[in-house]
Amino acid sequence: MSDDEIDVELEARLEEQEEFEPPEAFVEQANVSDPAIYDDFEENWPDEWERAADLLDWEEEWDQVLDDSNEPFYEWFVDGKLNAAENCIDRHLDERGDEAAIEWVGELGETRTYTYRDLHREVNEFAAALREQGVEEDDVVSMYMPMIPELPIAMLACARIGAPHAVVFAGFSADALAERMNAANSEYLVTVDGYYRRGDPLQHLEKAREGLDKVEQDATTIVVDRLGDDSEIDPLPEERDYDELVEAHSGETVDPVTRDAEDMLFLMYTSGTTGKPKGVKHTTGGYLSYAAWTSHAVLDVKPEDTYWCSADIGWITGHSYIVYGPLALGTTTVMYEGTPDYPDKDRLWEIVEDYDVTQLYTAPTAIRAFMKWGTEYPEQHDLSSLRLLGTVGEPINPRAWKWYYKHIGNEECPVVDTWWQTETGGMMITTLPGISNMKPGSAGPPLPGISADVIDPSGDPVEAGRAGHLVINKPWPGMLRTLYKNDERFIDEYWDEYSIPERDQWVYFPEDGAKIDDDGYITVLGRVDDVLNVSGHRLGTMEIESAIVGVEGVAEAAVVGGDHEVKGEAVYAYVITEDGQEESDALRDEIIEAVEDAIGPIARPEQIIFTPELPKTRSGKIMRRLLEDIADGNELGNTSTLRNPDVVHDIQQKVHGD
Repeated sequence: MSDDEIDVELEARLEEQEEFEPPEAFVEQANVSDPAIYDDFEENWPDEWERAADLLDWEEEWDQVLDDSNEPFYEWFVDGKLNAAENCIDRHLDERGDEAAIEWVGELGETRTYTYRDLHREVNEFAAALREQGVEEDDVVSMYMPMIPELPIAMLACARIGAPHAVVFAGFSADALAERMNAANSEYLVTVDGYYRRGDPLQHLEKAREGLDKVEQDATTIVVDRLGDDSEIDPLPEERDYDELVEAHSGETVDPVTRDAEDMLFLMYTSGTTGKPKGVKHTTGGYLSYAAWTSHAVLDVKPEDTYWCSADIGWITGHSYIVYGPLALGTTTVMYEGTPDYPDKDRLWEIVEDYDVTQLYTAPTAIRAFMKWGTEYPEQHDLSSLRLLGTVGEPINPRAWKWYYKHIGNEECPVVDTWWQTETGGMMITTLPGISNMKPGSAGPPLPGISADVIDPSGDPVEAGRAGHLVINKPWPGMLRTLYKNDERFIDEYWDEYSIPERDQWVYFPEDGAKIDDDGYITVLGRVDDVLNVSGHRLGTMEIESAIVGVEGVAEAAVVGGDHEVKGEAVYAYVITEDGQEESDALRDEIIEAVEDAIGPIARPEQIIFTPELPKTRSGKIMRRLLEDIADGNELGNTSTLRNPDVVHDIQQKVHGD
């Protein structure tokens, strides 16, 4: 049999396979491999969560694992005392001091390695500098920075002195920065003169200053020099230079400030249904324990690993799984400043090979792009160092899962498809890679200690295979404690007293739709507002998209609802084809057939629009609102946050064209 025939046979086998066992070699070395862990948590809840807290060093032990007397304002590891920076740096110095803590790769190919000793030195120096600038315990320090090492250094320096940080994604607008600083009453900003994107310098300080002009309180600004001679902006007298501050405090050390487990570690603002960002409050003890435990149990992180999460630290994924989780476990965490296709489409695989990366945790959006570019790029590199693969950010369709499993993991790496949110602090629903079988397209069962249901609007559990609302009905250590200075909105946004039979308690509602199978595996269908109502039938956009992307020649799809006189809503599918695949009526027919086979004639797309690109924000999120506006023929709203604003007008022409 020829190599080509073998490849075809393998592809056919993968296509048919709906369940995958974890590789035996992985199970033998996994941090967690005993299935009894699920029963242990069930029988000894909530005290079993001590196993998460035991991954950390505490100055004072907790008196009570969980105080649920004031639900939903739960408290974890009550009266425990610790410091997050000490747990992420100091305690590793004896055994890991000369080992890499952070491996940084810049957009232009520059590299920097920070050992734990290097990290300890610079975090202390910057902590001393922050104190000299007037930062005190519980002051909120804002950060508006790209993927450069000074960002985690600043975060850990704040944690060291007990000052919560509030990181604003560098791609956000000046108005977004101002809105968040005003909401947090933050009087300190750490930012950067600029950074590189696709080889070009972006003058970030211009945007930061524009935002600061709209901040209501006086703010001290510290600026990192990233661009050097490429900077086109002269510093202002009142702006402090990061390097000069660190140098002025060279060799200084700052004792870690003892923090209560329930003291705030950071604020992270996330979009709200009312348009006003929500300040999600995460605390020191519960959050750090949970980030460490999920890194240990799900990502299988060990100190000797070189682990890479390709997210941006401006999002919660970067907080939990680039900074706090990996560093709490004493491993090497990789940071990359640039995009996955600059200077070429093999950039990620080059980094995996150069650094012998052991785990790769990335987004389905990226995986779909890799598929579209073709297997020749990963095939140029030795990826054999990889031991585990993960996905985060949105549901991954089975076809992309199988491509990732085969072409990146060589069918030897378990794939953890993780569901969680900014508000949950860490992973909630996924397989444990050393225990559970994997089902492509399904995130998996709730993690040990996590209790999740899929219910109908009355609060009753749905039948297997039916869509419903995902709810979490027990608290967990990594959960948000409230929305900053807005307890009322915290309850309104997330908590509801569903009248579930034999249970009258608060449940957390993440606003996601889901379905559950007979094995308890949960498939997340996307936001509840991503559920279409076609002729009274509720259809998850993710289900339809999965069926479409399962068609050979399709690289990516986005489904939205458009107004329809008869059906109420009709299905509009925007489809990107793979390179070399022609857009044709035959392909349209295949897509329609695939949707009808997978879901039924009720889900038949009203219109299939082929497009070379989808409207995405710079973080990779599809702007479905714009696609809905196009389907309905509405005037388009603000497109300035898009990676490529022109794409919506191109799509508009295709839909309503000629």
